[in-house]
Amino acid sequence: MAIDAATVRKVARLARIAEPEEKLEPLARELSAILSWIEQLGEVDTDGVEPMTTAIHTPLPMRDDVVTEGGDPSRVLGNAPKSKDNFFVVPKVVE
Repeated sequence: MAIDAATVRKVARLARIAEPEEKLEPLARELSAILSWIEQLGEVDTDGVEPMTTAIHTPLPMRDDVVTEGGDPSRVLGNAPKSKDNFFVVPKVVE
């Protein structure tokens, strides 16, 4: 799949990335090379290969699921930049 400078310009605008006009063509060539490599990966025969999350199998440590009182709120919130009524105060990010 080939990407041209117009596509790079459009994607940069959508991503709100300011790219100078002279960098668009080199970026298009680089992105085309990356997509070509990804297409090559699609040709690899992966039948019978189990998905994995890591190359080394390490079991997760298990602990007993015990209900507690939650600890000491003053210690839990001790490093919080801002707290109120034993809760973390964070800025609103969703309107």
